[in-house]
Amino acid sequence: MSVGRLVSVLLLLQSRGRTPAQGIADALGVSVRTAYRDLARLQAAGVPVYAEPGRAGGYQLVDGYRTRLTGMSPGEARAVFFAGLPGAAADLGIASEVAAARLKLLAALPAELGEQAQRSAAVFHLDAPAWYREPERTPYLTLFVDAALTRRVVDVRYRRWRAPQEVRRRLRPYGLVLKSGVWYLVAAAEGRTGTYRISQVLDAVTGDERFDRPPDFDLGAYWASYLDDFEARRHTGTATVRLSPQGRRRLPDNVPPEVVRAVDSTATAVGEDGWVEAVIPTESTAHACGELLRLGVDVEVVAPDELRRAMAATVGVLARTYGLHADGRGPGDADG
Repeated sequence: MSVGRLVSVLLLLQSRGRTPAQGIADALGVSVRTAYRDLARLQAAGVPVYAEPGRAGGYQLVDGYRTRLTGMSPGEARAVFFAGLPGAAADLGIASEVAAARLKLLAALPAELGEQAQRSAAVFHLDAPAWYREPERTPYLTLFVDAALTRRVVDVRYRRWRAPQEVRRRLRPYGLVLKSGVWYLVAAAEGRTGTYRISQVLDAVTGDERFDRPPDFDLGAYWASYLDDFEARRHTGTATVRLSPQGRRRLPDNVPPEVVRAVDSTATAVGEDGWVEAVIPTESTAHACGELLRLGVDVEVVAPDELRRAMAATVGVLARTYGLHADGRGPGDADG
């Protein structure tokens, strides 16, 4: 049973008034049977829901009954959307508002639903950042949040990966995205919408100029399209590799998921020792070389020749660094 869905039924009845079970089911995307069960659970929890028979009948709350969502400030109302994201709430500077909003929400629920909500909160925890990475410094994050909400432009000095690395932009913030513990700003600048890593903002000042966000702009749809475009631009080539059984098992810990999927979909057996040959996507020769070297002797590059030569050259430098000859002997080893 979803506590959130029960609250949705309650708020639906509160806002619409008398509603048939089919109408509740359609609004929440559940079956009519589920809607009936949810209504019965609300009644059992002490919510005064009653049925009005007849063709124009339906379910409604006793006149005058309202949920007790009172006394919430605008900041606390916004904070509700981050109630399940304590780390994100702290980044945004609204951790105390989240705590206050959760207490008021719990106080507004019937006792049984409040207890269930607390049990649910006790068994879930979100830790967004990836392993082996320090949290990024984002001193201007709250500034961008405020600018996006108030529709004010922001003048920034930004560090990017291509030359010239430092650029100045006047941004019109449309929204923010938290991806794997990294905050991104989606904003319009110079006639186009772009994505900016907030940790790379060197300076930011909010201006007095206001802007109108396009009414048809959808942040979620934009981000999905951006990710698709990023993947298409990132992988510019392919490589044919051979992997030992051990190398294939080690793949998920050493290469991105798309490389693992490519191996799974293209692998063909070579020989009787469990080795397979597969075609994988690559970004660049240097990047692919560094990535594949993590697998050591459990991978062999078959093609392209440029990548094969890069692997051989790197292994040769490593051998010389550790004082080994091509046959693996050290400089002090004697023939036996």
